[in-house]
This record gives sequence, structure tokens and C-alpha cells, in this order.
Amino acid sequence: MENKTQTLLKLWLEARTRFSNQLEALTESDLRKRLGDSPNTVGFLMRHIGDVELLFAKNVFGDDSVKVTAKTVIAKADTGEWTHLEELRAYVKTSKDKLQAIVTQQTDTDWEDSISTKEFGTKTKAEAFGRIISHTTYHAGQMAIILKYGNA
Repeated sequence: MENKTQTLLKLWLEARTRFSNQLEALTESDLRKRLGDSPNTVGFLMRHIGDVELLFAKNVFGDDSVKVTAKTVIAKADTGEWTHLEELRAYVKTSKDKLQAIVTQQTDTDWEDSISTKEFGTKTKAEAFGRIISHTTYHAGQMAIILKYGNA
């Protein structure tokens, strides 16, 4: 029988495929695509997903080895700088690996620990983990629509 960590990790990894399955087919020109006059490009969304995964690893799960400057969160808008595909692929691979590594260290009782952040208040780690799952899939859906209907 699986423990909570194994189950939650499987759920996150499966949900994250909505994002990761898009990465191999991307081109550099795709990174500049946006839908109409919407503010965010595909490149921005990729970087944002990585930024938030790293913030979760550090601030929710306490991984002190994570050093992150969450530029997309700080800027709160697409600055147009997210145009280097291999850098972004490497960044989101690192963010996934860091978050996965710290999540695997959680015990069943750790998931009931409360954490507080200015972004979403006080939640258990399990509830907070639900937020990162929905955050990534939400933005992956935006990416899919932009890639299908957007223009550079």
C-alpha cells in the first residue's frame, strides 16, 4: 500500500504531464506567441511555472538549497524576455526536480503540517500541494490554447 507522499507525488506528476508533454514540440518562435492582446506569452508561462514550483519547494516544503528569483512573480507581467527555449526547458526541469526531491522527503504526518504564505494564507501542506497541481495545469491549459490559436 502506498503512503500519502507516494500517492500525492503520483497525482502531481500525472497532472504535470499537461505541461511537460507540450515541451518537446515547442519551438523558439512558439515562446513569443500570445492570444490576441493577452498579456502572457508561452515563454512567460513556462518561466512562471518554474518560478512557482521553485517557490513551493523553498517556501512550502522548506528546501533551503533552493535559490530562486521569481522574476515572473516579481514583474507581475510578461517582460518579453522569455525567448530562449533551451534555457526555459532547463529551468522547468530543475524546478520539477527540486520540487519532486523535497516532496519525496515528506512523511504522512508532514502533509498535515500548516504553512502560511502571503499568497494563499494558512493551509496544510496537502492543501498547498493541491494549489501547485492546479496552478501548473491551469497555465498548461493556457499554453495549449495559445499554441493552437495564438500568434507571435
